[in-house]
Amino acid sequence: MAIEVVALHHHGIRIEPTEDGAKKALGFYRDVLGLDADPGRTIVGVPGYWINVGGERHQTQIHLIGMTGSSKQAPSPEKDPTLPHVALSVRDIDATKKELDRLGVDYWVTRGVTGQYSEQVFVLDPAGNIIELHQEGTCRCRVA
Repeated sequence: MAIEVVALHHHGIRIEPTEDGAKKALGFYRDVLGLDADPGRTIVGVPGYWINVGGERHQTQIHLIGMTGSSKQAPSPEKDPTLPHVALSVRDIDATKKELDRLGVDYWVTRGVTGQYSEQVFVLDPAGNIIELHQEGTCRCRVA
């Protein structure tokens, strides 16, 4: 039984780790690409923005993450949730963890990185790319 992925949630990318760097990145995404930041959504203590993609009914974002080196949430340098990654919403996070256990896939969990209760499960694909999995409906993305 495969994990039930229901949506592409966000793509996390790193930007210059300063408030000025975050503002420059926001300017590019806003002024060049015509995208707006989700007000009030950031990673606590990390410069950056969550950029909405898809207009009023969006559900997808680009997370601009101002970080160098390893974050406090990283169990190791290659397992850092602030590294570039793709995040997917899953139907059931508990079933997802059970399936990863059954398949023998190594994963790590972070909680509360966004300043609200949340649980993110991270895995590395065979090429070393980070994939985040989280429970659908636990974000604030606007969907009518």
